[in-house]
Amino acid sequence: MTHGGRLVARSLREAGVGAIFTLTGGHVMPILDGALDEGIPVIDVRHEQAAVHAADAYSRLNPGRLGCAVLTAGPGVTDGVTGIANAWRANSPLLVIGGQGPFANLGRGSLQEMDHVGMIRPISKWADACYQTDRIPEYVEVAVRHAVAGVPGPAFLEIPMDVLMGPASLDDVAIPPITATPPVVHPDPADVAAAVKTLATAQRPVMMAGTGVKWSGGGPALQRFAEETALPTFVNGMGRGQMPHDSPQLFNRVRREALRECDVFVLAGSPLDFRLRFGGSISDGARIVQLDIDATLIGQNRPADVAVVGNLGVVFDRMLDEIGASNATVDFSDWTAELRAREDQLETQFEAQLCSDESPVDPLRFAAEIRDFVDEDTILIGDGGDIVAQASKVIPVRTPDGWMDPGPLGTLGVGMPFALAAQHSFPDRKVLIIYGDGAFGLNGFEYDTAVRFGFPIVGIVGNDAAWGQMLRPQVGLYGADRKVAVDLAETRYDRVVEALGGHGEFCQRPEEIRPALERAFASGRPALVNVMIRKDEGAPKGSTYV
Repeated sequence: MTHGGRLVARSLREAGVGAIFTLTGGHVMPILDGALDEGIPVIDVRHEQAAVHAADAYSRLNPGRLGCAVLTAGPGVTDGVTGIANAWRANSPLLVIGGQGPFANLGRGSLQEMDHVGMIRPISKWADACYQTDRIPEYVEVAVRHAVAGVPGPAFLEIPMDVLMGPASLDDVAIPPITATPPVVHPDPADVAAAVKTLATAQRPVMMAGTGVKWSGGGPALQRFAEETALPTFVNGMGRGQMPHDSPQLFNRVRREALRECDVFVLAGSPLDFRLRFGGSISDGARIVQLDIDATLIGQNRPADVAVVGNLGVVFDRMLDEIGASNATVDFSDWTAELRAREDQLETQFEAQLCSDESPVDPLRFAAEIRDFVDEDTILIGDGGDIVAQASKVIPVRTPDGWMDPGPLGTLGVGMPFALAAQHSFPDRKVLIIYGDGAFGLNGFEYDTAVRFGFPIVGIVGNDAAWGQMLRPQVGLYGADRKVAVDLAETRYDRVVEALGGHGEFCQRPEEIRPALERAFASGRPALVNVMIRKDEGAPKGSTYV
């Protein structure tokens, strides 16, 4: 005989869970005990939000293997809410298991008892509770199935502590097959033909590829489609890295102009949310061809002229087949060349900043130093506002798993939690966090976790002693004499990391950055490079909020 926690662990192993991220608590101890028997590593963090972020990153880095966070009842679950909400907006599949007071005393006011399921349901794909020990595997399977099907997202399972502690027999309780691989949805051939027909009439088409491409395993097919059609392509969300960074069809800087001028807009696995001004960024006269895994996403904020529902990798291949079968003329080389010339011209406008020798360091020079240091073996994680936006303009995403950021919820504090999952998943690769100084303050104490587990994660802080993304619009709108809640101290975050047992570096000039990064990685310890960058106080650059 064993206990319900062992059934949880056995079910997680069946689902391919490669680590449990947690902050221990009495309500969930049986799960952690069961993990020891099932050989599942337990990585304990310093804040439950970090546990959920780490589980999110584990799923992103290991498609087909689900990330899992285990949270104790009450404040354990509430602390994890931000991580769950972030995964919800980012379309990341993960399983969160929450503790609960004893089922035998449900509703009587046990320690840390509350309605977790009701709280989590609006920000999850599925949320429920299991009240029978022998039904635990069944509930885990249902949770995993909901997390990965269609548009992926988090699933939440509550299990009371007396259910987890209840007696169980591994011989008598069946563990169902549990797969974290989503089912393949094939598109309607008529829809594919309509999409190709529309594209064949275009003169200035543009494609935006987003997160849905990743979860469909559609990166190679996206690349083939873009190359064979010479279709100018932009990426957002987890679509970054799904095309080679040096692909002639991949663009970055001319997005605004291209979307305003396009006559056909192919939207592949990305919503028309604030990032595309709810469809307003696209030319009014453009026809919309929308490709997505879930029909409920079609036509959100702007009607689609043609819709193709299916696995995006399959959709791209079927469209190529249709182009060949119909002898359609689909070649946009001239339009691509025109956009490339514009992109190259815009690139030259940044050269002075990229090479700036000023101190404090120009943010673009900061990004350029990182660009020149990293290689295809590096996993980059963006955790910040302005500094991450600047870095994204400069640093190419070299591999499908080479970049992670929070996603549309814009949650700060993902840096070290994401990095923990990355270093656990790929112990031989370099993991580098690009921090804003504000973002570092949210989960910087997770350096303690990295030290305890011996993860040689390196962070680099662009330190302008401010909430820079808020500073500029506040000064621009209300004046420099009306600044409030936007300034920070010039804190030596490198010394904070040293105090936690890591390695610290401090830079005031741009030429100091690369040697500091080299020493940080060579230390073999968790490390932080703290770089003082220029504080920009100017007019707002435009809002990202609407």
